[in-house]
Amino acid sequence: MRYLPLTQSDREAMLGVIGAASIDDLFVDVPEAARLDGPIHDLPMHASEMAVERHMSALARKNLTAGEAPFFLGCGAYRHHVPASVDHLIQRGEFLTAYTPYQPEIAQGTLQMLFEFQTQVARLLGTDVANASMYDGSTACWEAIGMARRITKRGKAILSSGLHPHYVSVAKTMAKFTGDVLETATPTLSADTDLETLIAAIDKDTSCVVVQYPDILGRIADLTPLADACHANKALLIAVVTEPVALGAIKSPGEMDADIVVGEGQSLGVGLQFGGPYVGLFGCKEKYVRQMPGRLCGETLDADGRRGFVLTLSTREQHIRREKATSNICTNSGLCALAFSIHMTLLGEKGLRTLAEINHHGAASAAARLAQVPGVELVTTTFFNEFTLKLPQEARPVVRALAERGILAGVSLGRLYPGEASLANGLVVAVTETTSAEDVETLAAALEEILA
Repeated sequence: MRYLPLTQSDREAMLGVIGAASIDDLFVDVPEAARLDGPIHDLPMHASEMAVERHMSALARKNLTAGEAPFFLGCGAYRHHVPASVDHLIQRGEFLTAYTPYQPEIAQGTLQMLFEFQTQVARLLGTDVANASMYDGSTACWEAIGMARRITKRGKAILSSGLHPHYVSVAKTMAKFTGDVLETATPTLSADTDLETLIAAIDKDTSCVVVQYPDILGRIADLTPLADACHANKALLIAVVTEPVALGAIKSPGEMDADIVVGEGQSLGVGLQFGGPYVGLFGCKEKYVRQMPGRLCGETLDADGRRGFVLTLSTREQHIRREKATSNICTNSGLCALAFSIHMTLLGEKGLRTLAEINHHGAASAAARLAQVPGVELVTTTFFNEFTLKLPQEARPVVRALAERGILAGVSLGRLYPGEASLANGLVVAVTETTSAEDVETLAAALEEILA
């Protein structure tokens, strides 16, 4: 078998060197009760490659894929149309083999692309600077909290109830190792955001306030009063954007004086891909640039006066001593960043604004139609392409019933917040340019039947 290269004589020679009579001797410290006494139960024995391919293909055919059904899933991962040219260009050998520039100045094409990516992200987020990408939105969110701690020398972060619960979960996991105190809350199924509550909670121990824009229920709020309150208490405002297309239609967080803006870039150039890999966005005010995690690409001139690109800042563990590092980010999702940048370049500013307009108009029409279904209430009154409905019964069984009819109806809040009875009837629905009027009508008609 080509993936088990050692022969029996190879194994015997290795065992002889370490003084073991058999492979079983290597596991003497494992209790008998924890050892297998034979083949794994219900796991089939080995088969040929062709037989395995046939079996796995049969299993895959049971899946209901995004392109085969009316699709309304969102909550941080969105189905958008990605031009075929994006995939074609990122697979060029110059990009595919050098996406992580370990010898950066050799890979001038990659560095130039990352420089352009930073420019696009900074303009999109409304920040002075942006880095050359992060792993994804959730880890970028945590890195921003850590950055706020370094800047303010404080250890308490206030997280908005509208922040994606998965992002909150990542932050809680990391805070166990840093000692940061995280104040969190559960959202209410209403049109009101928690900005006033956040403002009231800021004190002299607060390093930052983290707020999602638009939030997990799709709500949009003016962040300016929150930014003012943060700065009055010498704390930072961190804004999280999970749907970057929204910034083609609404004011950027940077314009509302957010100090750090992070996000998930998946919507542009990157498919759903079973949940990853994705690409994290990270921007901040220029005065904080030396505390920014990851890496920063810059433009310079060489000895002959020719334009060139270099890694200007790369204060991560791979490059400097751990105790002085701003992060342990080991890669920068370079290939996904390239896909993002190509898609943004193809769209241009006018194209992005047009795309955002199509998304919003489609969502507004869908919200109006679904609110006509008897018993259904539209919770979110101000939104971009994602809104929350309150059903007359628990949403999770309804979502499953709709999936059985070939409709991927949205994300139930009961799934995101298990055990929270007040949110059990909530359903978050996302509408993008890939959603047709027929899709909306199909969902509305099926919802009427199921709720009748």
